[in-house]
Amino acid sequence: MDFSKMTIEQLEARRAAIVTEMDADGADLDALEKEARGIKEELEKRKVAEQQKANIRSAVAAGAGTVVRSLKDEEPHRTTLDEVRASQAYIDAYANYIKTGRADECRSVISENAPEGTTGSGPVPVPVIVDEYIRTAWENDPIMSRVHRTFVRGNLKVAFELSAGPAVVHAEGAAAPQEETLTLGMAELIPENIKKWITITDEAMAMGGEAFLRYIYDEITYQIIRKAAAEGIADIVGAPAASSATAIGVPAVSAAPSITAIPTAAAHLSDQASNVVVIMNRLTEVDFLAAQAQGNFSIDPFAGLPRLYTSALKAYSAASSGDTYAIVGDLRALQFNFPEGDGIALKYDDLSLAEKDLVKVVGRQYAGHGITEPGRLVKVNKA
Repeated sequence: MDFSKMTIEQLEARRAAIVTEMDADGADLDALEKEARGIKEELEKRKVAEQQKANIRSAVAAGAGTVVRSLKDEEPHRTTLDEVRASQAYIDAYANYIKTGRADECRSVISENAPEGTTGSGPVPVPVIVDEYIRTAWENDPIMSRVHRTFVRGNLKVAFELSAGPAVVHAEGAAAPQEETLTLGMAELIPENIKKWITITDEAMAMGGEAFLRYIYDEITYQIIRKAAAEGIADIVGAPAASSATAIGVPAVSAAPSITAIPTAAAHLSDQASNVVVIMNRLTEVDFLAAQAQGNFSIDPFAGLPRLYTSALKAYSAASSGDTYAIVGDLRALQFNFPEGDGIALKYDDLSLAEKDLVKVVGRQYAGHGITEPGRLVKVNKA
């Protein structure tokens, strides 16, 4: 046993345990005695080493040794920009910036602490805790956490395979196979603004830095991400049945909730579809379970697929004939492109509602979205 890797507390505990084990019937006394000697030697070795360190510290404190360099003459430590963004001073300054629209205090905290080159007239960087709020919001949304996200500036064009000839087996000496016929389509993701604004009361304005930022970002971020998810669902519902040169088609099956509706839809997916889920309104799930109970079946009507819920789809009971009430597929087929990053930009307005003593804060997310992978989604429509 390597006693050098054990703490003093662990060594003392083991030594006490050995005393108990020696009284047990059939105990290996030689082995236990050897282990006890090893523990004693290790403790004595550490006691000697600690005494040597104490003697050295006392000697240095008394003036022994040679001064190599003086910390007093060195430049003061300058923190990184990320360290500044995580500081309480910057959190409070950023909260005041949201309340007043003036960025002077934020830039002052940065210029006093961060390295040169991190200040300027560009956008005010958000505190680290705000990044964490937004990242957590993306990860917690069941739909947006599964989509394909990219960060390319401007409009994004994504090529997809519209049609292609199959591979062939070429026997030795046979005529060369014909060249593959490949036709590509092009889906274009054009960014647009998703916005949410709220008014801030005097009570909210009185909140401290972190509490205020959490109040603002929790509400605005939640609503924007929820709207982004609804826009993605609308892309799927509005997709044509067949692909064209500029759009990827999403086939549909017409069926009432039953134990075969979801498996039938899943059967239309390509073999490239992975992480397949079922998306529906919560009320629709009740119709599937009712169909299962009515038939006295023990079969899972969702074929073991994870269920995601969204109010962007109508409940089956509220849908009209031909309406999509469920989606089956791999959400990686749905792509969101964020030209300015996936953070939420805020704008402050203390004038438009000044007569009511209210401050307006507008949140904005700039994103393009659309389906970029064929064969990975199927709609289930009301018959």
